[in-house]
Amino acid sequence: MTTALWPAPTATAPVDAVVHIPGSKSHTNRALVLAALAVAPTRLVRPLLARDSELMRAAVESLGARVAADGEDWVVTPTVLTGPTVLTGPADVDCGLAGTVMRFVPPMAGLAHGPVGFDGDVHARARPMNALLNALRTLGVSVDGDRLPFVIRATGAVRGGAVTLDASASSQYVSGLLLSGARYDEGVTVHHDGKPMPSLPHVAMTVGMLRARGVAVDDSDPDTWRVQPGQISGGEQVIEPDLSNAAPFLAAALVTGGRVVVPEWPAATVQPGDRLREILTAMGATVTFDDAGLVVQGTGVVHGIDLDLHDVGELTPVLAALAALADGPSHLRGVAHLRGHETDRLAALASELTGLGAWVEETADGLHIRPRPMHGGVFHTYEDHRLATAAAVVGLAVPGIEVENIGTVGKTLPQFVAMWRPLLAGTRVPA
Repeated sequence: MTTALWPAPTATAPVDAVVHIPGSKSHTNRALVLAALAVAPTRLVRPLLARDSELMRAAVESLGARVAADGEDWVVTPTVLTGPTVLTGPADVDCGLAGTVMRFVPPMAGLAHGPVGFDGDVHARARPMNALLNALRTLGVSVDGDRLPFVIRATGAVRGGAVTLDASASSQYVSGLLLSGARYDEGVTVHHDGKPMPSLPHVAMTVGMLRARGVAVDDSDPDTWRVQPGQISGGEQVIEPDLSNAAPFLAAALVTGGRVVVPEWPAATVQPGDRLREILTAMGATVTFDDAGLVVQGTGVVHGIDLDLHDVGELTPVLAALAALADGPSHLRGVAHLRGHETDRLAALASELTGLGAWVEETADGLHIRPRPMHGGVFHTYEDHRLATAAAVVGLAVPGIEVENIGTVGKTLPQFVAMWRPLLAGTRVPA
């Protein structure tokens, strides 16, 4: 881990920039799993090139798929076309700190021939996995271990069927089972039984991508998803821009009273980041959507908010940074599940913002934030990319912010620093 400190630039004028956002990690990594299990090649148009997507690429390749770069695209030749078996093994999968890899690939690995070992970064070993691994056992998969490191003892097929699990810690448990379920002998029926599941838009994304690949999915009953056994088609998958990664750039418009345009913002999407349109409006921005893309205009005044972020928890760090710079108190709630992400994001945000002078109180499921004059200092990132970008937002208004390990943005947006400085210069920001 690097200990170098990055001096976060302070804005000296309103920003005025066009910012091109790279592809969605959530789209890219789901598309890679589906492409590896398909019956024909798939072209991923403008996938994300970042640590999490490269880890997923390596994971599906370790199981027999081929992923070849073709300009800005990836062409995935599925495992069924690259060898005599559906999936190969033995194999070892490095999950890094990527929740999608550690939760999407084990259900796929159950279809391999031979043992598939999983491990990851030190912090990944603390992330919850037991609910998913027990679900796989119920569906007929042999698993050694209850969290990283663990081994899938694959035999080339998975019986499948019905399983009930508590996915209140992560919707990725459900998505992981659904993505591979069509290749199970009996398909899969997943029922969530527990507290309300977070990040439901991500499950909707999974269901939509399965249907686009010809898979029959019934989600008509609450908290239940049924995937029929069958083929997964190949074809072309256009990867949307990562709308959650647009959050710090759009936040800059509010903080500085400037204007930021994000081209190619999808007119219809289930990405959680699309809620930025209504959230930033509530915080004082003027938000419009036209042929140029999404346009956010700030006034330099940020309003406090009271928001349930249960379905859009990934936006919490940047919104907490905005709340610390607001004109009144904020209450961010519904995000207890963030304690099990790359780090305990609620505790980390409370510690770092308080250390810079803000008043922050942790609640059972969120944060109370009361703005106070803030000062410079070190903002620790805990190897969490969203904390790093939140620190940059604070730095726009507070001189002297030094961000520890800014390189952690490489998880989903390795270009962040190169994009941030042109933003403040008021120039076009390339992806």
